[in-house]
Amino acid sequence: MAHDHDDRHPHGDGHHQHGEGDDRHSHGGGHHRHGEGHGHHDTADVDWAEMGPQLEAQAELFAPLYERALAWLAQRQTEPGLIVDAGSGPGVIAGLFAETFPGARVLAVDSAGPLLERARARAGRLGVADRFATLHGELPGVLADLDYPADLLWAGRSLHHLGDQRGALAVFAEHLAPGGTLALMEGGLPTRFLPRDIGVGRPGLQTRLDALEAEWFAQMRSTLPGSVAETEDWPALMTAAGLKPTGTRSFLLDLPAPATDRARGHVADTLSRLRDGFGDRLDADDRAALDRLLDPDDAASVHRRPDVFVLAAHTVHTATRTP
Repeated sequence: MAHDHDDRHPHGDGHHQHGEGDDRHSHGGGHHRHGEGHGHHDTADVDWAEMGPQLEAQAELFAPLYERALAWLAQRQTEPGLIVDAGSGPGVIAGLFAETFPGARVLAVDSAGPLLERARARAGRLGVADRFATLHGELPGVLADLDYPADLLWAGRSLHHLGDQRGALAVFAEHLAPGGTLALMEGGLPTRFLPRDIGVGRPGLQTRLDALEAEWFAQMRSTLPGSVAETEDWPALMTAAGLKPTGTRSFLLDLPAPATDRARGHVADTLSRLRDGFGDRLDADDRAALDRLLDPDDAASVHRRPDVFVLAAHTVHTATRTP
């Protein structure tokens, strides 16, 4: 049963364990990588404790993009009492929500317990632990454990990992307070790291990797439990869930060349996972090019070349529950 907003944690002690799940739906907060390195995603066997530092570092790299998105949301939902990050990962975005909305309580929801541990530790470092809690379980059903509805519910690239996206949106809508906002980060553009012609192998390497990524994504969607094909018209799907669309905007991450060491590390990690994940689907020339790009001793590698950058665009769609 939902309660009026008060000074309690959004849920009990802030870190109940609601089911163990298979963690395939444990995404968001920057800890999965569309355009940045799918191909390894049989996440049922992922060691989230081991992956946590890498996922947190990636989300921190993308923080300028998230900060712009949250500043935009702050103009649309000015004083939320409860913010729910549905698919929070290690809590980087949840922490940014706590900083952006100093009067709000923030609840990070994820099915990966080790990542929620990182989120709680992060909240402690930020000095917001008194109004930060976590909820462990599978989306969207775990939202039934909310003590009261959310004024702002954020789903950052987590919805497409749920088989029935239309059904999940209906559940998200049910757990919004009257006048509350659903913010859905889905879509955008593939991330770019390198020029079209890098002087190694055939020009257009990243475009070919994008094609393999698209094939992987379609296969991933089709094999999710209860998968339902949907036209990805997010405002229309939010309307079908009983919400009123209020805006769509894309946000840019622009880290120009020459890249910092942290950005180079992200690029190397992404290309390594693509090489390993796509395996035999890469032709010999592209695999050889990736090997050179990943060899720290090669002057053409992303560790050393001067033209490495990070350019990404993510799109956010918003809708409100009418009073």
